[in-house]
Amino acid sequence: MSVSALGSAQVFAYSPLSARPTASAGVAEAGATSARGAAASGAGLSEADLKIVSELKARDRVVRTHEMAHLAAGAGIVTRGASFTYQTGPDGQRYAVGGEVGISTSPGRTPEETLAKADQIRAAALAPADPSSQDLRVAAEAAQMAAEARQELAAASGNQEAGRVGAAYAGAAAAGAPAGGQVDAWA
Repeated sequence: MSVSALGSAQVFAYSPLSARPTASAGVAEAGATSARGAAASGAGLSEADLKIVSELKARDRVVRTHEMAHLAAGAGIVTRGASFTYQTGPDGQRYAVGGEVGISTSPGRTPEETLAKADQIRAAALAPADPSSQDLRVAAEAAQMAAEARQELAAASGNQEAGRVGAAYAGAAAAGAPAGGQVDAWA
């Protein structure tokens, strides 16, 4: 899954390393036309083609489950539903091999709204059982957004100690510290 900035929106796109074409996937793409003809004429698929179809079906389920997890956790901040990248199998069917979900990552009107939205963005990014590196990056950006909102809240309340701690969290998130990781804050 990858996430790319689109204005004030992020995109969750599922495409882990296992999605890279393998030798058998290349064979599947190259032989898709002839396999479609064979499938249409009623001829059975070879054992190798059946294995490719089985792998594509499994990949399709994983991709769709991954994107649906983002959609479910991102209710209210989703800017567009799941879109998929397909590969045609030797049986002539199209299987999802990648996908993405768009979400709004713009801050709220108040620090409180921003904090709540950052929490939801983080939850949506980490919703799948196997978040990608892009999902983790979005979660880290959401953690930074939350830290900045906390810092604004602390500054508004006059609590300088909380402001310094919030600044430490924001600095750690900006430095690429993993979301939920340990942060040293020296006040």
